[in-house]
Amino acid sequence: MTLLSALPASDSYRTIGTGARPSVYAVSEIATASFGAVGQELARLVTALNLAPDAPQITVDHRLASLWYGFSFKPDGWEMPSLWDAVAGDYQTSDGWIRLHTNLPRHRAAALKVLGVEADRTEVSKALRTWSAGELEAAIVAEGGVAAAMRSRAEWLDHPQGRAVSRDPLIGWQGPRQITLRDRPEATAKRPLAGLRVLDLTRVLAGPVSTRTLAGFGAEVLRIDPPGWDEPGVIPDISLGKTCAYLDLKSPSGLEKLQSLLSQADVFVHGYRPGVLDALGLTKAKRDELAPNRIEVTLNAYGWQGPWAARRGFDSLVQMSAGIADAGRDWANADKPTPLPVQALDHATGYLMAASVLSAMAEAASGNPIMSGQLSLARTAELLAVLGKSDVEETITNAAPTDYGTTPEASGWGAGHRLKPALTVGTANMSWDLPASMLGTSSAAWPSSTA
Repeated sequence: MTLLSALPASDSYRTIGTGARPSVYAVSEIATASFGAVGQELARLVTALNLAPDAPQITVDHRLASLWYGFSFKPDGWEMPSLWDAVAGDYQTSDGWIRLHTNLPRHRAAALKVLGVEADRTEVSKALRTWSAGELEAAIVAEGGVAAAMRSRAEWLDHPQGRAVSRDPLIGWQGPRQITLRDRPEATAKRPLAGLRVLDLTRVLAGPVSTRTLAGFGAEVLRIDPPGWDEPGVIPDISLGKTCAYLDLKSPSGLEKLQSLLSQADVFVHGYRPGVLDALGLTKAKRDELAPNRIEVTLNAYGWQGPWAARRGFDSLVQMSAGIADAGRDWANADKPTPLPVQALDHATGYLMAASVLSAMAEAASGNPIMSGQLSLARTAELLAVLGKSDVEETITNAAPTDYGTTPEASGWGAGHRLKPALTVGTANMSWDLPASMLGTSSAAWPSSTA
């Protein structure tokens, strides 16, 4: 057995359901394959832990997998907050297009400072016309903001960062070491991750998707955020099955508490850019000291080598940088950037992260050395760009009432319904022990910990 390095073969799992998201790229195909990767690695773990007498059968519902790449939660009688800040979006410059990502106050402030305008979309649009896309991108990034000029696929592949990303493996496995998994007597074939403690220090979408997936098979996920942090447009979708706490990691007491949590964790998932954990004092050596038997998986936006390795980024920005929005424009015969119909880079990377955690666990359960996994949105974009599309006539856009479960979910914002699970592995059906909750509503502690 080896650690996960690619999407599984399509004949390694059973597929039901039909249709496809309308897109220039194979969005529905990568959705099904990424769920298949989770199923493959969970089946390996079930076998390695001797939780079932036979290798479990993996079934992916193609339609539901495609729908899980959008919003999985439908409010009953209320509306979720907007995903986007009023200034965020695509704008024309003097020589092309640029996307501003201003959902976070500091990112909005950086963009407005460079442009010299107030937070008014008309004024922003007017100011942008005096800039070239590349120069403005560089200026906003230098100011601590985030933005992405639209590039073609050819331009990206010739860009220093595009060339660097093309050399990255889909999953970069680093630092081999021998570990011993903690005994989890509560784990069963139906709930193979029961009792697994997952420390989640990720934001927005890809990382939270990975930990939501692990929670769906029984893992105990504790998400940590800075005090006051919120992502109102996405939290009802991705806090499912988790406890969510605030900690100030820049304070001695907050950092001490995090170290205590890490020392009791089985899995550590984070999305910090290179060097950030080191700056907090959580160097690899320190993490090895605190949690020598942990599984660790991380991600960033633009890859782990090259001049942009430390650049902040989000799915919508990587789509602009890597030529996806431009290819979509040509495919749709449009006169503006045309992104994917969903944030597929985030979702695909998230499911691959979950599969990577399970892959490392299966290796460790078999007595083999494991490594820490590194993924990036930009490298997932390269996978999507070469994935073959199926020729289907049925389009998948919005979920139908029959796509949702019948049991209401009492989320922290109000009642709603969740999409039916897209993946089963033997007798293990994805289900979540906790409804989606607001950030900071739990204490920073492992509920099941006896330490």
